[in-house]
Amino acid sequence: MTPSLRYINGDELAEIMKSGKAAKKDFLVVDVRDDDFEGGNIKGCLNSPSRQFLLEVDGLVRETKEVPLVIFHCALSQVRGPKAARIYAETRKNVLAGNDIPYEVVILRDGFSQFQVKYKDDPELVENWDKDVWASEWS
Repeated sequence: MTPSLRYINGDELAEIMKSGKAAKKDFLVVDVRDDDFEGGNIKGCLNSPSRQFLLEVDGLVRETKEVPLVIFHCALSQVRGPKAARIYAETRKNVLAGNDIPYEVVILRDGFSQFQVKYKDDPELVENWDKDVWASEWS
């Protein structure tokens, strides 16, 4: 049975990131945006583009098997992020086959688009932010 996936909002993610927990150890943010990764990202995230996610998911599971919280998102977390989270959870169950730590797979509600609106000016939360990319996205 695949673990149920829940959503967290940007404030919850910001709280996790500022809590003293270590990225890639206590939690990992997986950004599955493709070309739209340009223009900024959540600090310390792993970019695993959706177009090649299926090819790389086994390796991602092996790399993250000690990480208890894996957070997925895309631009809006409506299609790519939730789909990748489901694939990851199912693959993790199959690859680790009972030899796993307690873990949770979650999805960032509203994706990076809304996260960057609120947190783009906080270097603890967002890196590589480019106002020109975001100005052209919505104009």
